[in-house]
Amino acid sequence: MYPRATHVEQHFTGSAAVRDVVIGMSDGLTVPFALAAGLSGAVASSFVVLVAGIAEMAAGSIAMGLGGYLAARSEADTYRTELDRERREVRELPDRETEEVREIFRGYGLEGDALESAVRGVTAQPEGWVKFMMREELGLEEPDPGRALRSALTIGLSYVAGGLVPLAPYALVLSLETALLTSVALTLVALLVFGAVKARFTGVPPVRGAIQTAVVGGVAAGAAYALARLVSGLGAG
Repeated sequence: MYPRATHVEQHFTGSAAVRDVVIGMSDGLTVPFALAAGLSGAVASSFVVLVAGIAEMAAGSIAMGLGGYLAARSEADTYRTELDRERREVRELPDRETEEVREIFRGYGLEGDALESAVRGVTAQPEGWVKFMMREELGLEEPDPGRALRSALTIGLSYVAGGLVPLAPYALVLSLETALLTSVALTLVALLVFGAVKARFTGVPPVRGAIQTAVVGGVAAGAAYALARLVSGLGAG
């Protein structure tokens, strides 16, 4: 006999953290990049672009981090509200809730004795019954109590990490035109790499993910640059 092969299931479990990194990094790469490109078409100093970019990066990281914190807190508050409601319904309306459990299992194809056995198993323990309804009826999982702060820090720091890429050339002793071209090249490479890595976690083909991310960032920067040149030209006129 041949030895039985061991089946090891591999599932990605860091979706929340990766989502926060994606949110922070994608905005961090594109927004400061677009700002720097736009200012490069309107001012004559790399230092001005750098100062404005750092100010935007600081404000953007705080705003994005705060948004992530509030979103996570809102998710936790929603879960607690629905949990209290579900506990009350199980306590005060057990017949209706039992029928809802029955309908859920019917949706999985159970009938007859198997169905009734499953229903009895779930409704035997009130707290387990409540958690079952939260998950199966409402699609809610209990949030991690520390997620709000971690989400805020992850998004904010990812935004800063992304923003450093397009702003770095303006900190060097380069002409404004050279700094802009260097920023474009570095950011394009970063967007391609970031898009490919992001695609790895989302199941999208890496090449398509890289191109999509680079195109979005390039369009944003190009639009900002063109608008700044237009406004600058009008002011000069």
